[in-house]
Amino acid sequence: MRPAPGTNLTRRNWLLAAAASAVAEAQNPPIPIIDTHIHLFDQTRPQGAPYTAAPGNTEPALPARYRALAQPLGIVGAIEIEASPWIEDNLWVLEIEQNAPIMVGAVGNLRPEKPEFAEYLDRYRKNKLFLGIRYGNLWGYDIGAQSRNPTFLDGLKLLEQAGLVLDTANPRPELMETVLRISDRIPGLRIVLDHVPSLLARLDAPARNAIEPTFRELSHRKEIYVKVSEVIKIENGQAVTDLRAYKPTLDYLFETFGEDRLLFGSDWPNGSAVDNLPAIVSVVQQYFAGKSRVAAEKYFWRNSVAAYRWIRRTPQQPGTV
Repeated sequence: MRPAPGTNLTRRNWLLAAAASAVAEAQNPPIPIIDTHIHLFDQTRPQGAPYTAAPGNTEPALPARYRALAQPLGIVGAIEIEASPWIEDNLWVLEIEQNAPIMVGAVGNLRPEKPEFAEYLDRYRKNKLFLGIRYGNLWGYDIGAQSRNPTFLDGLKLLEQAGLVLDTANPRPELMETVLRISDRIPGLRIVLDHVPSLLARLDAPARNAIEPTFRELSHRKEIYVKVSEVIKIENGQAVTDLRAYKPTLDYLFETFGEDRLLFGSDWPNGSAVDNLPAIVSVVQQYFAGKSRVAAEKYFWRNSVAAYRWIRRTPQQPGTV
């Protein structure tokens, strides 16, 4: 394989991409990958963009740029997770995705506690690319406080009735407890917890012990999924690709939530993910090479269908479950 034009791959990342490709080719047939967590933005628009992944970044994150990096790794589809609090950017993302079939859906930004939520939800749900909303600890939102707000919960009930998903944002121990509270009130609502590996990495031993009962209870809620995103570690400016650095966390998530509840997500182009997509894919491919093919397929794409109910747009994308 050769680097795709415009990918700007370093030699190290090119070698990692080649290794990921070799892993895929060794599978029979190769397992396609759906990336359930990327961000799109274009700061060159007249209005700019409220989020650009890093201060001073001038390079837009658009589907063509992502596709050039992702396709050599076996990634055949991606879901955009909204990184803008501007209501009009829900429409902007859907319009961008319309002509980019590698994008299989978008999780937008709507506020269930607002009086206009029902109207906006009814409007956006008509687009098959609109898969749900994101709400958590960003943009000044407080999901913990809102989880006790009857209006907010009524909005989430509308989300459930529409068959759409709630994606959380920026995990903390108290957010895990909030998700349990929401699940108690709306047990049929599908909820996806993002960036759980990064949460576990931030907790010391006492904090890990304290959150253990919450994770065990979450593991019993079949409509709650865990996104294995923000995995990669950086040391001396380089991505760590030795599986031993990640195996304890990955083992814990696999043993706690099982093969039916874990999702692949890169978090591109946020933080270290912008330059390390090959390393991210390589680490989790190494890990799931030690699992059954069924478990690997669930992690890399089948569970994403169950969680998000996206619709395939190209022949390369796997059929729905």
